[in-house]
Amino acid sequence: MKLAVFDFDSTLMDGETINLLAKAYGREAEVSAITKEAMEGKLDFYHSLKKRVATLKGMSLGDVHSVCSKLVYNKGAKEIIEFLKERDYKVVVFSGGFDEGVSAGKEALGYDMHFSNTLHHANGILTGSVGGEMMFSYSKGRMLEKIQQLLGVSYEDTIAVGDGANDLSMFYHSAKKVAFCAKEKLRSAANIVIDTKDLSLIKKYI
Repeated sequence: MKLAVFDFDSTLMDGETINLLAKAYGREAEVSAITKEAMEGKLDFYHSLKKRVATLKGMSLGDVHSVCSKLVYNKGAKEIIEFLKERDYKVVVFSGGFDEGVSAGKEALGYDMHFSNTLHHANGILTGSVGGEMMFSYSKGRMLEKIQQLLGVSYEDTIAVGDGANDLSMFYHSAKKVAFCAKEKLRSAANIVIDTKDLSLIKKYI
């Protein structure tokens, strides 16, 4: 058995779920300001995530589902997942984003399993709190290591694909480290770099 792990936002999906939700709720400027703080190193992933989700307090869960039902996926996303599954890869998604978006992605793209965060809600309204399996910058690497142990998959038989700094922890546990249209911090740690927005280009490295 082999294992392929993908990030979701800006890797399989074209864009960031939190930004799309914020735009739909009229909080786009606030979220952009927090993201800028994070990129400048003033906030780590955990605190940035909590601050951004707090801006969504009061948004209806129905509106969240509506946004997530219209997500646009990157070229080649479904194709590369089908290609990998035909070659005995288990395809798993790790996302610092939210279950509502990643679940919609599973239906659209057909990956095997996903791990993400959950937007807390009460009576159909977001409370502005978030929890889950992908809250920290090291979460993806830790989860990848656990899945490798559970399935008996080696480092050599693992491929990880991402675009951002919080995908770096996956690279420590995967022989094929794919930076997809990625930020410089991830590019410098990758051994496969794809700068064209087409995930099917990964095929030639499998």
